[in-house]
Amino acid sequence: MSTTTDRFARTLGWASLALGAAQVTAPDAVTRLAGVDDSPAARGVTRLAGGRELMHAGVLLGGRAPARWAWTRVAGDALDLALLGRALAGRRGERRRRVAFATAAVAGVTALDLICAVRGTRSGPAPIELRASITVNRPREEVYRFWRDLENLPAFMAHLESVRPVGQGRSLWTARGPMTDVRWEAEIVEDRTGERIAWNSVRGAAVTTNGTVSFTAGPAGRGTVVDVAMEYTVPGGALGTAFARLLGEHPGQQVRDDLRRFKQVMETGEVVRSEGSPEGTRALRQLRQHPAQPVGGRS
Repeated sequence: MSTTTDRFARTLGWASLALGAAQVTAPDAVTRLAGVDDSPAARGVTRLAGGRELMHAGVLLGGRAPARWAWTRVAGDALDLALLGRALAGRRGERRRRVAFATAAVAGVTALDLICAVRGTRSGPAPIELRASITVNRPREEVYRFWRDLENLPAFMAHLESVRPVGQGRSLWTARGPMTDVRWEAEIVEDRTGERIAWNSVRGAAVTTNGTVSFTAGPAGRGTVVDVAMEYTVPGGALGTAFARLLGEHPGQQVRDDLRRFKQVMETGEVVRSEGSPEGTRALRQLRQHPAQPVGGRS
């Protein structure tokens, strides 16, 4: 559900869309209204500003947690105020009054944009929510026991370097981040043998995360259905998420790939690999694999 601040940000996005469309399609009308129609460069500058407003509209209307993107509008407002301030100094009479009115209007909008941006920053980055499911052809108790031994998790979770239990249901996790390794402490908050495990990161951890993994009997009692539901905040916020996606590491794809490797480990004892991945069964090392090549040759 969108927060009030995000709804406010989307309203600003619609305003950017309307203003940008007007600046791009009718720059002469906009420059007359603003009192800068006597400037030779005004028409081109207005169209450029319109393109910028359309960009603002795209990120505010199409992005997740749009309030954080309101800072792009604040930056644009600052540029507009600087240009209008210069124009105000060189205008007289009716044109000066129109420039002064436009400047006051932009200043008012800037205040709204700043309020939205500050609120969006205070609310922090929005968590990423992930869900995935897979059926494993092994008994439910066996599947549960393997997962419950947290030190097994790096065997199929590609971005985990290690998980080390530290006592009292807590464990220390080390994972690869977009820029560097990330460490955090988590605790198991629910543990129903053979059925369900739930966890949270501890307060103050570098990664804020919580989730559950459930184990149910498969269709006709065959195998085990493993359902994972989790949410977490990426280190680096929106920038970290964007960087990860540029590397082809979309979080949703990560968890689906992890479950496929989990199925392989449970059913075959290892992650299925070719001659091109001699690094062992550690999931992290599987990222280095390459397509298998024929061994030897035929005459």
